[in-house]
Amino acid sequence: MYPRTEYEMSEKDLEEILNACKPTPCISFGGGSMGASPQENANNAWERLGLKMGFDSMSVRPSNKGQRFFTAIPSETEQQKKERLRKEDKEKKLDEINTLEKEIKEKQEELDKRTVNLCPECADEPPTCESNPKFGLGIGNDNVYECDSFIKKDS
Repeated sequence: MYPRTEYEMSEKDLEEILNACKPTPCISFGGGSMGASPQENANNAWERLGLKMGFDSMSVRPSNKGQRFFTAIPSETEQQKKERLRKEDKEKKLDEINTLEKEIKEKQEELDKRTVNLCPECADEPPTCESNPKFGLGIGNDNVYECDSFIKKDS
């Protein structure tokens, strides 16, 4: 969210806001619509001013500097909105990538704990026996040796 910003409206803008707040005299015949209330008229006037000056009309607060001054949260232009959404999308994708990489690392560590990358003939050494050892597909930073009996640890 953007920080609250102070604005100053023109005398003409102030006059429009004040006129919008005045009650509108009307006579209703036959129970028809009475028109907009002073509150609705004021909200509409603030909305027009917000579009003109670039702020969110629903965030307006008075200032202690006088009637023409107020604070509000700036609104985004279409270009700013596109840039913000693009940036948020990129950050979301990077977060997802980081999460997936972390999960992959954790699963790889779990797999490495369950896999013995040694030939059963050679015990705790890389294969030196005659049991026809070959390099496998690799797990983690190690390479799995294939031989007559590849060992998996039971957890």
